[in-house]
Amino acid sequence: MNIDTRADLVLALILSVLVAGCAEQTEPQTVVRPVRVFTIGDPQAAGNGESYAGEVKARFETKLAFRVPGKVVARRVEVGDRVQKGQLLAQLDSADYRLAVQSLASQLAGARAERNFSKDDLVRYRELLELNYISRAEYDRHETEYKTADDRVDALRYQLNQANNQFSYTNLYADRNGVVTWLDFETGQVVSAGQVIIKIAQLDDKEVVISVPEQRIAGLRDATRVTVSLWADGDSRFTGRIREISPSADPASRTYTVKVSLLSGAELARLGMTATVYFPPQQARQPTVPLSAVFQPQDAPSQTRVWLVNKRTRTVKSVPVKIGKEVSDDQVTVYGLALGQSVVSAGANRLLEGQNVKILGGGDASTLAQSNSDHAAESSASYASREVK
Repeated sequence: MNIDTRADLVLALILSVLVAGCAEQTEPQTVVRPVRVFTIGDPQAAGNGESYAGEVKARFETKLAFRVPGKVVARRVEVGDRVQKGQLLAQLDSADYRLAVQSLASQLAGARAERNFSKDDLVRYRELLELNYISRAEYDRHETEYKTADDRVDALRYQLNQANNQFSYTNLYADRNGVVTWLDFETGQVVSAGQVIIKIAQLDDKEVVISVPEQRIAGLRDATRVTVSLWADGDSRFTGRIREISPSADPASRTYTVKVSLLSGAELARLGMTATVYFPPQQARQPTVPLSAVFQPQDAPSQTRVWLVNKRTRTVKSVPVKIGKEVSDDQVTVYGLALGQSVVSAGANRLLEGQNVKILGGGDASTLAQSNSDHAAESSASYASREVK
């Protein structure tokens, strides 16, 4: 073989290698990637709202206690009993308070007798003063004695009223219609004044208490109406209204307590039931996209981009966007997109500029993952076969 023939063979070999390399580089461009697409402005793009589980509670729950200390001699109710306003709930031993009332009543009777005597005595001394039989100083002394006796009667009368009040406080009555939800005493137990022993919940006004994460609390302030469902009756839906949002977070869970009043279905919601509160989707001023639609190119990791889909040519093109605040766990607002544009929501990390795509319909995410896996396997097998050859 001469030198010219060898040169021709080497040149042909180099050209074949270059052609194979170009084919390998352009081959990914011919791969049609399956993707999921949504349109900016589509109601589904804003998410389906948020939901939080909570507990049905009474809006008004009264904590009752005796206003005087003593030994409990009677308990008239049990947990779960319905009570009426003014109904007797419990009694204390009232013997000592009764004796105090009787003692003050006796002292008051004696003080009134002394005052009456001083009053009659003052009338006689006034007559003597008019006849100049006694001095003015003597009359003033008897007048002072009468005023002192009269003031003592008033003081004892006030003390007797206070003793009567304390005697009446040995009976504990319901202050409203409701149901007994909690008891913390037994007959024979000695309780102190102000010690909470009974809780009564009012049944005509119920609410659902939920805990909301701190990053979600700002978006709830604009919600005027919400939907509530009971775990015991998942098919029913009731309307509710946010009544109160706690101004501070719980130090342990770092969540805010939100109370939702039930506008309907209160008669079906029993205290302690599990309920779910659904909030409507937030209406963002800027377009929202799923977090899976956002990616950062390897050659420019500081840039944030999304893939726009040309539905006519079924090709993709990346455009830069600016990320705003989170709307939900998987939605974020973006700047730089317009309503009506189609954005890749799944499969963005495996696309190239101008690549052909196949828009998936109603399949799930596992279909997309399986498709990507199959394409990767095919590419690896093709490359391995070429290496063997």
